[in-house]
Amino acid sequence: MIEVKDLVRTFKSGDRTIKPVNGVSFELEQGTLASIVGKSGSGKSTLLSLLGALDKPTSGDVVVNGVSLAGMPDGKLTEYRRRDIGFVFQQFNLVPNLSALDNVMLPMEFAGMRKSARAERARALLEQVQLDPDKHGRRINRLSGGEQQRVAIARALANKPKLILADEPTGNLDEQTGDHIIELLSSLSRDHNTTILVVTHDRTLANKTDRRFRLQQGKLTEETVRGRTAEPAAV
Repeated sequence: MIEVKDLVRTFKSGDRTIKPVNGVSFELEQGTLASIVGKSGSGKSTLLSLLGALDKPTSGDVVVNGVSLAGMPDGKLTEYRRRDIGFVFQQFNLVPNLSALDNVMLPMEFAGMRKSARAERARALLEQVQLDPDKHGRRINRLSGGEQQRVAIARALANKPKLILADEPTGNLDEQTGDHIIELLSSLSRDHNTTILVVTHDRTLANKTDRRFRLQQGKLTEETVRGRTAEPAAV
């Protein structure tokens, strides 16, 4: 379970104090696919950075399966990111001169997994994200955008994370490919019992997730999704 408790992040801009994240609290059960929507500059990426321990909150806490990140030393936070978090980015952030297989193996190498086990798991993950086997050995710069995002998702799953954070994962893809990617994320969240949180400005994409939140002026509210009739509730 992911628990976010009264999370606040403030920045100084001259004499002004800006709060892109202002008292955000919510919980996600393991295996949930959730989305956060909001306009550009609404604080979505800031919130994602806090959840992924890429930034530290001004106050509040993030608790992952009972482990609190508040006050955790930098070395432990690095270990947490490596072990428990998978990241998927709009720009893919893959190593272009490496093959798809080698890109997926990288996080496992950093985690100390032996080479034979790395290769076996990387192939299995690329098959799960439906990348053609004849493309496993191709360099990233010879793959399409949709294929590169599949590799990025496989890489995010490499170390069996408890949480995957996806920042605009379909932003550089056409509509049809984007639909395939969100369907893939949905099936992977169930199959791996992994919590996946997607940040997006695309409401159509967000409507395909189990839960949908909106971030506006630093505040998070939950909205109706998938035919639910409850009124949007503050979280």
